[in-house]
Amino acid sequence: MKFKFSYPLCFFLFVLSSCTNTTYNDIQLDEDVNSDFVTYQEVKPIIDNNCLNCHSNPTQNGASMSLVTYEEVKNSVLNRNLIDRISRNDGADGLMPQGGPRLSQDLINIIIQWELDALLEN
Repeated sequence: MKFKFSYPLCFFLFVLSSCTNTTYNDIQLDEDVNSDFVTYQEVKPIIDNNCLNCHSNPTQNGASMSLVTYEEVKNSVLNRNLIDRISRNDGADGLMPQGGPRLSQDLINIIIQWELDALLEN
């Protein structure tokens, strides 16, 4: 006696065996949801070590703005061309830090990625 498989029956058995009773409540998210994003916590040491000589509060050496707080740095990226200013070539007018040398490309890339990641604070 030959046993004949039916394709619809096989498909039905496959679908049935693929079902799960997991609900959205059973799914656990990673504790650190923002672990893949650059946050201000990674940008702050770059600013502190390279910008606060002039961009402190009060500002020094004719600096036009303070870069002490998250909001000030965020505003500088959004409205004051901070990334353009730190990305200029050595010797170019307006290069920051003033008088150079230019920040390493790795440090500049962190700030660029912070902007791309929506300027997250934490």
